[in-house]
Amino acid sequence: MLLESVLTGAVRGGTSILYPTLGEVISERAGVVNLGTEGCMLAGALTAYAVGIETGSVWLGVVAGVVAGAVLGLLHAFMVITRRANPIATGLVVTFLALGLTALFGQDYVGQGVNAMGPVAIPGLSDLPFLGPILFDHDPLTYLSFAAAPAIWWVLFRTRAGLNIRAAGERPEVLEAFGTSPARVRYAAVVIGGALAGLGGAQLSTAFTLNWSERMTVGRGFVAVALVIFAAWDPLKAVGGAYLFSGAISLQLQLQARGWELSRYLLEAVPYLTVILVLVALSHRRRHAAPESLGRVLA
Repeated sequence: MLLESVLTGAVRGGTSILYPTLGEVISERAGVVNLGTEGCMLAGALTAYAVGIETGSVWLGVVAGVVAGAVLGLLHAFMVITRRANPIATGLVVTFLALGLTALFGQDYVGQGVNAMGPVAIPGLSDLPFLGPILFDHDPLTYLSFAAAPAIWWVLFRTRAGLNIRAAGERPEVLEAFGTSPARVRYAAVVIGGALAGLGGAQLSTAFTLNWSERMTVGRGFVAVALVIFAAWDPLKAVGGAYLFSGAISLQLQLQARGWELSRYLLEAVPYLTVILVLVALSHRRRHAAPESLGRVLA
């Protein structure tokens, strides 16, 4: 059934987009835009894939991918927060750096088989008609993502740590008046965001595509940054954005597989056109939700 196949693909493929989107929500809530999310994803994808092959442990690969994303996040944080560099330009530089490094070190891993993180069917639930394959027959990182969004929402809006993150993005001077360094909070938020982007890249290479190829993220990191606006900087709404984009990808793949007489290039553009149209429709209503520090020179 077309609908079931599209929705299953939306959940399975949306995980690699959801993690970096959640990471960017945290980073932007603290007042720092990170266009280097694409680079963090690439670094995470290659590192997880390579370490998984070299060690024989896919979980060690995933951990290494998270660390790789965090390291690039730390680089972005240092340039933007400590050195006062422009966050947009710095994010692009981080992405280009990752493009070059992953192309250089990843060439030996193209076409190699990885110790894949296969799907784990949940007994009983995976046999349910329609909902079973959509929600209960996925890899462990996808199941983890189901809990990640509400957990991050709870941290941001129900804990002191989350209050500090939001204060760093809204009123850093108030945070400083209470004895907490906004720069330290922003550092933590950007590094966590990079780590989550690395986790998304790790899921992409070890659990979804099961391969490595140069530039394999094909813009997912940039889409994640755009989806933060769609989600109004809300982790729960980010789930819908990630699955919407991934569902559009799944739809075009299903239509191609079923032999629809449409241009392949037009179908491949559908997911990106979907994001653009949604952002155009919602941009006015979402503008007021942006943290006030976004776009300012960081103090």
